[in-house]
Amino acid sequence: MSNSVDTDLAMDASLNKALDRAQEWYAKNWSSDLVLSDWWQKLGSSGWGFPAWPQEYGGQGLPSAVARQVVSDRMQRGVFGPRTGIATFLAAPTILTHGTHEQKKRFLPGIVAGRDVWCQLFSEPGAGSDLSSLQTRAVRDGDEWIITGQKVWTSGAHFAKYGILIARTDSDVPKHKGLTYFLIEMQQPGIEIRPLREMTGESAFNEVFMNEARVHDDNRLGDLGQGWAVAMTTLSHERDSNNPGVGGGGGTLFSNPDVTQTVDHFRSIQNTEVDAFSFATSGGITEVLNDLVKEFKCANDPVIRQRLMKLHSMRETQKWTAQRAKANARAGAAPGPETSTLKLQSSLTGRVVRDLGFDIIGAHGMLLGKDAPAHGLFHKFALFVQATSIAGGSDEVQRNIIGERALGLPKEPDDSRDKPFRELRVGTQKTKS
Repeated sequence: MSNSVDTDLAMDASLNKALDRAQEWYAKNWSSDLVLSDWWQKLGSSGWGFPAWPQEYGGQGLPSAVARQVVSDRMQRGVFGPRTGIATFLAAPTILTHGTHEQKKRFLPGIVAGRDVWCQLFSEPGAGSDLSSLQTRAVRDGDEWIITGQKVWTSGAHFAKYGILIARTDSDVPKHKGLTYFLIEMQQPGIEIRPLREMTGESAFNEVFMNEARVHDDNRLGDLGQGWAVAMTTLSHERDSNNPGVGGGGGTLFSNPDVTQTVDHFRSIQNTEVDAFSFATSGGITEVLNDLVKEFKCANDPVIRQRLMKLHSMRETQKWTAQRAKANARAGAAPGPETSTLKLQSSLTGRVVRDLGFDIIGAHGMLLGKDAPAHGLFHKFALFVQATSIAGGSDEVQRNIIGERALGLPKEPDDSRDKPFRELRVGTQKTKS
């Protein structure tokens, strides 16, 4: 018991010290009149943007539990957070876990300072849920790799500087074993990016065609043929990034704001001009739904009240699941099936919010744009939220993971696990005789 008490006291002391230091720094440096790029650079240089990261890579080296409290305190004080998106949610955690010291020193500073935007080059036309069946090839050419293939549903590829890429380096081994993970420069002649028009009217996603694009072997993350293991780190973080409220106060998510504007101006237009993907995953829908209840005067409707209570219960259980996942992470455990449970809960909750919102606004749901209730913000959410059932791993995949890893159910028979990839009838290989 005394050891537990001592540990709690030490944690409290560490938290209080960290909060004092952070608040002192905010008092001296924070102003909403700062230009976005200047603020992100200043915050990144201080280490308070990502306080759990090691100090040598742009953080404060705080325990994760303390760092979360520091971030929460920063948000409560209205201090704007770091730039968020693929770079912070997926690329950085994967580089921190699997990267060499040289790779961390080369790639992380641009992420910390909000300069470098990243995208994710995983899914392909014939490899989405069955990601290990991807066909993009990487062929060794001296100190470089030549990349040929097609990726799809790539968020932000049209303004990204780097991409996290999985490609096949060996077709003579089973599909999971022939993959390698790369960090590729997006702005090069061998890469063509084509936007995909969505029913929201936006084009946040892209097709990416790589025709003999090149990446240096120094940008290979992890060992040759170990790309699947590295990708599992990325995917475990992706499931969390698709849950509402993960932005940490920076609020840019998958958009590409004008970094020459002030923080104050960006905040004033953030909700009305934010893209649907960013808004749907930001957690801002809670406030919008509450405003709709007030605007349409349905707080006393017993059916609406009951559905709101059910939604509240779902969110509370979702919060507890997230707390379990964080507790496991604090204990040093690898991400488990609770991340899949959380992802599944999140997509279900989103659909419940969508249906409830449309029932509240009734015929006004036929309006679009700023003529719609809440200046069209609810419609952005409602049209996009279906994507959360697919992005980061479909609901069906999450159920398989839960069944196999949490409930101990047997895996479906799959003889492809032991066959060389070139013998499988997947993707374009289905047409081979």
